[in-house]
Amino acid sequence: MPPTHEVLQPASSSPRSPSTAGGTGPGGLDGFFRISERGSTVAREFRGGLATFFTMAYIVVLNPIILGSGVDKFGQRLSVGQLTTATALVAAVMTLIMGVGGNLPLAIASGLGLNAVVAFQLAPQMSWPDAMGLVVIEGLGICILVATGARQAIMDAIPMALKQSISVGIGLFIAFIGFVDSGFVSRIPDAASSTVPVQLGLTGRLTGWPVVVFCLGVLLTLALLVRRVKGAILLSIIAMTILAVIIEALATIKSWGLTTPKYKGIVGKPDFGLFGHFSLFGAVAHVGVLTAVIFAFTLILSDFFDAMGTIIGVTNEAGLLDRTGRLPGIGRVLFIDGLAASAGGIASASSNTCFIESAAGVGEGARTGLANVFTAAFFVVALFLTPLTTIVPSQAASPALVAVGFLLMQQVKDIPWDEWDIAIPAFLTIVLMPFSYSITNGIGAGMISYALFKLVRGRAGEVHVLVWVVAILFAIYFALNPITQWLGIS
Repeated sequence: MPPTHEVLQPASSSPRSPSTAGGTGPGGLDGFFRISERGSTVAREFRGGLATFFTMAYIVVLNPIILGSGVDKFGQRLSVGQLTTATALVAAVMTLIMGVGGNLPLAIASGLGLNAVVAFQLAPQMSWPDAMGLVVIEGLGICILVATGARQAIMDAIPMALKQSISVGIGLFIAFIGFVDSGFVSRIPDAASSTVPVQLGLTGRLTGWPVVVFCLGVLLTLALLVRRVKGAILLSIIAMTILAVIIEALATIKSWGLTTPKYKGIVGKPDFGLFGHFSLFGAVAHVGVLTAVIFAFTLILSDFFDAMGTIIGVTNEAGLLDRTGRLPGIGRVLFIDGLAASAGGIASASSNTCFIESAAGVGEGARTGLANVFTAAFFVVALFLTPLTTIVPSQAASPALVAVGFLLMQQVKDIPWDEWDIAIPAFLTIVLMPFSYSITNGIGAGMISYALFKLVRGRAGEVHVLVWVVAILFAIYFALNPITQWLGIS
């Protein structure tokens, strides 16, 4: 959702690291963050930091709901209250580090899409600590790629159309989860005897007040987006939660699902119970080395390129790119983003990454890392509002998933659909994510088909060697069961 903003002309396009010169007064703050040099003011940075927080504060509600909806291999769910604390704290700390260390108005929080991978792809095949351990490994992997300079090679290896199709596929996957979690769509109990695997509502039609809340929430969220209202997703979640609380108090509701919307207070004590609950290599015992490597690669691929696009997009909006369209010091920024991913795994908040909603802060005038300092402070306040977040039913939060699906879907227009050797892999990537209920399957199908179709057309030389390696790994992944049977491995 492109923000409307005033045009600011920074004195320098280079986002250099904060200087330590200048003392502790207003001049020192200006010198540290280079506020005047970039054509901004403290007031604009505050306004930008506040705007960024309000446009992304929904993650404090939505991330716990997504992760809390997942069930690990042993039937365990994560506490929504503990997830709320972890989500807000990691966002606060890493947003502050990006602001001070990178001096950019790029806020960080748990990444949508990435949390879906963890909740619905990784956790069902292992324990929660094992899944979060893979997230830690993902972050460390990104840091290593940045430190070794391999990021440029990887960026060049993956075709842009496949990067875009991954985002689109994740968008459809997230939207589908939203429709299912809300009860708008459900699995047919005896799907084996039917030609249709899913249906409208629980009985083939919509029934009950909870579904009404969801439908109204979808319409409200999309209407606010159409009106370009800042904080549209958060405002919709709040409005629909209030409506759900009223309905719960006045009507007899059989079930809201995981969360019943009953008022439990406003201020609460943060619960840090999930911090440190991760196992670096526990996933290997459950899924094997190859599958664990592919899972980690999937997280790295999604996070790495999503972060790259967000960083370039937001800093370009802020006028901080150089004349060649590059961001000076981007390696440092990407390194912090990698640390954020690991921090999310350590806290069980899922992988954290740069948020595109930071563009809202830029639209309000933010040009430096000082805006991040303000955004981080607001996330600290959110730490103590846990009771408010634990009354949000999925019917009030799921419309946000549908809206995010729409926002990610917009990238489909940039895929070259008339070039079939890239369009078909993009198509397979997109459709297999929701249809197979697996982000990994979609990426794998895209990589394999891209390499194959280029080979068929006699253009194998256009495929980077890294893509061939990834395609082969995914081919082994898909054929793992017959391979193990052929080798006599149980």
